[in-house]
Amino acid sequence: MGGRPEREHGYAQYKLDGCRCYTCGFANAAYYEARERAIMYGTWQPFVDAAPVREHLLRLRDCDMGLRRVAAVAEVDRKRLQAILTGRPERGTPPQEKVRPALAAAVLAVEPTLDNLGGSTLIGAIGTRRRLQALGACGWPQAQQARRLGWTDNNFSALLRQDHVIVRTALAVRGLYEQMWDLDPRQHGVDNQAYSRALNAARSNDWSPPAAWDDETIDLPGAKPRGAHVESPFDAPAPPARALAGAVSR
Repeated sequence: MGGRPEREHGYAQYKLDGCRCYTCGFANAAYYEARERAIMYGTWQPFVDAAPVREHLLRLRDCDMGLRRVAAVAEVDRKRLQAILTGRPERGTPPQEKVRPALAAAVLAVEPTLDNLGGSTLIGAIGTRRRLQALGACGWPQAQQARRLGWTDNNFSALLRQDHVIVRTALAVRGLYEQMWDLDPRQHGVDNQAYSRALNAARSNDWSPPAAWDDETIDLPGAKPRGAHVESPFDAPAPPARALAGAVSR
């Protein structure tokens, strides 16, 4: 027979389904014991102020994270977030003043990182450009990078001049960079002539190699590469070859 799957034995089944087995009874007793102890010591917080949660939702909205996306990342019901932010007009209720601590913690933990933002969200391109330039400073030709990203040469050249990119592109470039930054291009299909041209282009444009950047700062607009003359892998002995994964999808 269809319908909702049976709940696991525990507090919810004790309260909602009336089960009085040992497991459900123990879970119910443990909950109330912990509750009474928290009340006695003044640490019981069945509800907390919703204002910080509402402010955080507004900050995330400013970063182009809508309620649907926040709800998916926080793993909560979108309607619960709507009730905190604007209330429920269809019910004539104003924005909530109190929320459960677990809900508050889940929402406040959401940050507008690349992995949380929607793929079409527009962001600054500086970290994306630096990663592509750093690969060029390792001897990777732009044509090779473009091919692995699934881009045309013209689109790739335009990418190096853009001030903004969408998150999907930034993630693709980040993945490519993580695969290729420590590989010798000559061991992965790049001939000596193309390798030398890539190095000369990087030197003439003063592009910094991966050794100049920390993962924590490469995306920060005000960050500077380490040192005036960072040692590059240009003339270092070729490292042992290792397999390179296939093209990164756009």
